[in-house]
Amino acid sequence: MTTITPNAGQTASQASDMLATVSSDEQTLRVLLKPHLSVRQALDTTDLRVRAACGGLGTCGACLIQTVSGEFNPPTLAERQKLLPEDLAAGMRLACQLRPHSHCTLYLEHPAPHSAWKSLDPTQLYHASGNPAISEHFYGVAVDLGTTHIRLSVWNRQSGRRIGTRYSINPQVAHGADVLTRLNAERLDVQDCRRIGQQAREAIMDGIRDILSRDMGEITPVLAALGKVLIVGNTAMLTLICGNSGDSLYQPENWQSPIVCLPTDADAWRQIWRTPHADIDIAQPLAGFIGSDLLADLLATGITEQSQPMLLADFGTNTEIAVWDGTNLWASSVPGGPAFEGVGMRNGLTAEAGAICKVSASGLQTIGDAQARGYCASGFIDAIALLLDKKHLKPSGRFAEPPTEQGFLLQADVPKSAIFASDIDIFQRAKASTAAAMAQLLALAGLKVNELDRLWICGSFGQHLDLNSAFRVGLLPTLPSERISLLANASLAGCEQLLLNPAGPNLLNEIVQRARTINLGGVFEYENRFIDNLRLQPMPIEEFQ
Repeated sequence: MTTITPNAGQTASQASDMLATVSSDEQTLRVLLKPHLSVRQALDTTDLRVRAACGGLGTCGACLIQTVSGEFNPPTLAERQKLLPEDLAAGMRLACQLRPHSHCTLYLEHPAPHSAWKSLDPTQLYHASGNPAISEHFYGVAVDLGTTHIRLSVWNRQSGRRIGTRYSINPQVAHGADVLTRLNAERLDVQDCRRIGQQAREAIMDGIRDILSRDMGEITPVLAALGKVLIVGNTAMLTLICGNSGDSLYQPENWQSPIVCLPTDADAWRQIWRTPHADIDIAQPLAGFIGSDLLADLLATGITEQSQPMLLADFGTNTEIAVWDGTNLWASSVPGGPAFEGVGMRNGLTAEAGAICKVSASGLQTIGDAQARGYCASGFIDAIALLLDKKHLKPSGRFAEPPTEQGFLLQADVPKSAIFASDIDIFQRAKASTAAAMAQLLALAGLKVNELDRLWICGSFGQHLDLNSAFRVGLLPTLPSERISLLANASLAGCEQLLLNPAGPNLLNEIVQRARTINLGGVFEYENRFIDNLRLQPMPIEEFQ
């Protein structure tokens, strides 16, 4: 079992987090506990969830867990009301009330049934105020519909209370890992188009119901009182869920023009969801392949409200980039392909349990401390940086010595740590297109990289990203780390702001009015910049002068 230990790249708050070893009869995992989260909330981000039906209030008594070792907060009033004195003496606690004060060991006898949905850490999401003016149908849902993942949250809009968050794999990945493959599948047949869109709709409702069952203990009455569902996403995903044709996205003249994404069957949608009063609202894309997920990123980070220049990149199968020069917003998108989502490679994974998320000379670290099943994007970038430093890999992307048919094993006893030449080629093209796009937008805005007050990295890609590795391979321009911010769930945070902040729509409209969309395919210098950035080395300084 790989042990997760704080490293030099962690912040002080991360280093002070505690580690819990949690066992059931079927599995053992190690969970990083943050001071502001209960044991139940920490486990909700993993595959080992407690049973629950009250949203963490301690009233259902379902989240029983046994403390084996460690120091904890004293039993709460809710625990003393639900548990017998002898149970408390034996170490039985309610996970929703339990907060460790040290590293600890816990045993969960009756885990909740397996679910594809996991909770998000809400600390970087939107902090809302209530809206007493909403007197009926006051529940709302914010949805970030990504190519690989779906993220959502359920709110009481009247009180401003977030009821719960969830994320899971978008089931549409079965039709292709990237947006163009997905659109090609949609074009084959009308039935396929409906089926692909329906898969996303069903997944969203599945996530909503998972929240309601565990965090409220009731489903049907809440769905009947649901007043609004707001969805942001990249243009292709919004097109598919609305049941619209994606043909317009294949026409270059539309890549700098707004694409309208509206449901063709809103009444039927509400009927299937059993949400008769829900206003299903699709936040419209900026243009072409520049979706409303980028607009939500910009809203969450507040970039366009600042006077200093900033750059934002939302990495994914469709990577969207924006440069703010203090007055205007320069925006574009490039095909990242599946490389930034950890898929498409021989041993690639999304950021899930068992994915190698960090690599160093001392070993591998996996998400959930599970057995290594492959690399997510951050782990693969670490691996490439290490291979370059060890001279096993040349800046051209070729191995110093050709690997065997089994690939280059980064760790001899871990078969899934193998890296293949084709994996490196996929990554090189994705990182070159992204780095070149950053350089090109900065050039169009008349900015140099050292003039940037901040670089925002959005999307789940940045959750485990080691900045030094990203600099080493030439994915990001080299900036002081204090000028770089990682915001994994920025699109959902921005969507929540649109859902809950009465001023949100006006703020979004101001962003749209200031935006200049750029089709990089029509910019001659971009191709040269792409070629310059194919090599695995820090970004050429001259690109940003």
